[in-house]
Amino acid sequence: MKQLRQAPELLAPAGDWDCVRAAVENGADAVYFGLDCGFNARERAKNFAVSDLPELIEFVHRRGVKAYVTLNTLAFPSELAEVEQLVRKIAEAGVDAVLVQDIGVARLVRSICPDLGIHASTQMTLTSSECIQVAEELGIERVVLARELSIPEIRKIHDQTAMPLEVFVHGALCVAYSGQCLTSESLGGRSANRGQCAQACRLAYDLICDGEDVDLERVRYLLSPQDLAAYELTPELIEAGVCSFKIEGRLKTPEYVANITCHYRQAIDKAIEGTPVHFSRRDVQEMELSFSRGFSPGWLQGCDHKMLVPGLSSAKRGVLLGTVCGKSGDRVSVELQCSISRGDGIVFEGDRENDDEQGGRVYQVYADERKMDEAVESGVVELTFNWEAMDLRRIYVGQRIWKTDDPQLTKKLRASFSQADAVKRVGLDLNVMAKVGQPLRIQGETTNGLKCQVASGEPLEVATRHPVTKEVLQKQLGRLGGTVYELRQLDAKIAGNPMVPLSVLGKLRHELIEQLDSGSVKSERHIAAEAILPQLTRSVSATPATDTEPRLRVLCRTLEQLQSTVEHGVGEVYVDFQDIREYGEAVTIAHAAKSLIYIATPRIQKPDELGIFRVLMRHGADGILVRNLAGMEFYRQEGVPFVADFSLNVANELTAQFLIDRGARRVTASYDLNRDQLLDLVAAVPASWLEIVIHQHMPMFHMEHCVFCAVMSPGTNKTNCGRPCDIHEVKLRDRIGKEHLLTADVGCRNTLFNATPQSAAEAVPALLAKGIRDFRIELLSDDDTSIGRMLTLYRDLVADRVTAGDVWKQLQASNRVGVTRGTLEERRNPLAII
Repeated sequence: MKQLRQAPELLAPAGDWDCVRAAVENGADAVYFGLDCGFNARERAKNFAVSDLPELIEFVHRRGVKAYVTLNTLAFPSELAEVEQLVRKIAEAGVDAVLVQDIGVARLVRSICPDLGIHASTQMTLTSSECIQVAEELGIERVVLARELSIPEIRKIHDQTAMPLEVFVHGALCVAYSGQCLTSESLGGRSANRGQCAQACRLAYDLICDGEDVDLERVRYLLSPQDLAAYELTPELIEAGVCSFKIEGRLKTPEYVANITCHYRQAIDKAIEGTPVHFSRRDVQEMELSFSRGFSPGWLQGCDHKMLVPGLSSAKRGVLLGTVCGKSGDRVSVELQCSISRGDGIVFEGDRENDDEQGGRVYQVYADERKMDEAVESGVVELTFNWEAMDLRRIYVGQRIWKTDDPQLTKKLRASFSQADAVKRVGLDLNVMAKVGQPLRIQGETTNGLKCQVASGEPLEVATRHPVTKEVLQKQLGRLGGTVYELRQLDAKIAGNPMVPLSVLGKLRHELIEQLDSGSVKSERHIAAEAILPQLTRSVSATPATDTEPRLRVLCRTLEQLQSTVEHGVGEVYVDFQDIREYGEAVTIAHAAKSLIYIATPRIQKPDELGIFRVLMRHGADGILVRNLAGMEFYRQEGVPFVADFSLNVANELTAQFLIDRGARRVTASYDLNRDQLLDLVAAVPASWLEIVIHQHMPMFHMEHCVFCAVMSPGTNKTNCGRPCDIHEVKLRDRIGKEHLLTADVGCRNTLFNATPQSAAEAVPALLAKGIRDFRIELLSDDDTSIGRMLTLYRDLVADRVTAGDVWKQLQASNRVGVTRGTLEERRNPLAII
């Protein structure tokens, strides 16, 4: 195996102080964390107070570790001033970089402090070099790539851009593209783009095909991926150009952080040395015990939909302990696949009729009728439990048991970061000048930039018996126990056989340490003196529309819907078809009716998919509905009119201005805005910039994972699945009985649409009063009759002939704007889906 040249950064999560220490002591090069004032994608994590920043940054920097703060949510217009003040405090504290999702926030950060690094969060959904090219204009210095990219795709991106690339290598996988998931929001009113994901992907769903329930036996968790574990792929990822290995887990324990960080430290070091990266079965089991829904390579080796989502469970399982092979009295016999000890935590797998798992701690372990005080590694054992907390009747032969906790492992992991002495130390390089007749001089510098310089009080004398040697200097000056430093390299110039008493070396060593400990690891930064937000928004102001007639545009998903829509007199339409070969006919139908037609791009563009943009352009449509940054840049350069869609997450005026400046005719307001926040956006920008979707079925999950392939095909990916999506209508039924339509796009990416349409009718009068004239209706599976009724109602609404309540009630739609509740919207139970 060839030796690799440059080690990637190892980036660990830090939900609290113990997690920070666990990361540092186990070999992390950097940590990332959120603040408890919000604006980070893990609102449920403990997070840090802003007042913690100076101490926290001082601690990690003194240990040679970088610190990144997550500001990776969308920011609303009323919050931008608060974000500016927060960024100033982050910059002043010496944070190395912030992770951002929101384009507007990125612009704000770059203007406030040019020296503060900006990393594009995976929430920004950057999946190609073309997307990254646009992000570079924002001053972004590193990109966290979407988890859905394979190693060959990562390599292509690296070859096509100079942007440093960060990749998730371990932890939980979202089934939907980060930054594009509207599921928990749509069903429960909690925005994932605001750090409030309810993990709806971990719930059970029933499959309905062409109106009939499909019996999938125990496969019920159709949207819950296994966890990512890429330790064996470390050399390939380094060769592909990845600069940072990221571990997921800001909601995880310090022991998890210690465990996973330590193992990936080993994997990276082995890869750089050129030795094979191989972990023993015990190593892997230790990682699984910290947290695992089952390990997989995710998408890194390409799509294997069956492997990624087995669908049997969504819970943390740990390690497969074994299988029940008998019961006798209060004892359960188990054929082991891993070790078991008294006190270990276990869970029995549920059955199909009763999916609830039951578990607890092992009271006693018996082997050959002997009570075992030590761990048993293999064979058949008998286990006893507290049967008052579990039902012995539900235990059956053949039932699988999982080991979920190992107290001894937990104790070992905690010891790795709770000792008084530092485990991970900062390298110290020393230059020593020892010359007879001159003071002994020592200069030093640590790997994190601290410098020191000391000299003896008296000149050195000629040695009569034992002149000083480089070996003596290394031994005495390297005695750095009790500090965070370790001697990495010592260069010595010795002249005239000088004598250096050990007491002098000891005194100078203490002086060196004192200097290093008192030195500052904080670098000076330029932070704008005056408020930046007013400067950035000076050219953006709310102006009413100059025209008076509202425009209703309709997005159609079939040729039949398009024909019906233009026959009902709609003058401007969008089309979003699964089969792109139908776009030519769509343009013909629209133009024959004297209607303008815009074709929607896919939401995702990966390497080698730029050709789709060219194909869409050839059909002669009047413009394009753009759904990613790559498409925006492509059509801008081609001079094709385009509208920026909801997937570009326009939540504030700074983001809207960025897209308008790059040629967008209009921008679609983010679905994360509720009525009040939407009106704030309208008040902040010219009305002519905005297009508002007022009726739709919310596109909840947008996934690389294909449910059609996973459960309705013998294949594993789009090359061998047989495309069941072309011939079947599939819905997923949730726990409350709603049946949500599943579709596939041209790239075989799945979208799950909310069964219940939502209407923003209540907001329309206020929007009209604010000057908004561009509204959109999005169809899903509507027929000619429902299209006609819908158009009539919304036309009457904008003409003030019906009330908003009449509209959404007659259409049997939920009454709300976006995904979070506003003042005029019905309340929802955030736990309804659970």
